Amino acid sequence: MPTYDYLCENCGHEFEQFQSITANALRKCPKCRKMSLKRLIGAGSGVIFKGSGFYETDYRSKSYNEAKEKDKKKTDKPKEESKTETKSKDKTPEKKTKPAKKK
Repeated sequence: MPTYDYLCENCGHEFEQFQSITANALRKCPKCRKMSLKRLIGAGSGVIFKGSGFYETDYRSKSYNEAKEKDKKKTDKPKEESKTETKSKDKTPEKKTKPAKKK
């Protein structure tokens, strides 16, 4: 539901009113009680999120989140394998000694 701006032409009182689109415009001023309210033309702006915590990624679709999880699982597996490979490569090979000859 949109918010409408109103101005009383009698006393100059200006205020906002949260109303349905189908609701009739207000006529009676809540301050001076005269029938001189006028609905002002608003900017028609969309939803405005104020404060911290509103991010573009907060309201992603379910399918997007599922695809993201699948990609994450796919990329995690090669990383784990490569870590084990590097660990085995980093170890220095043990020196092999020849068995003693029997006489």
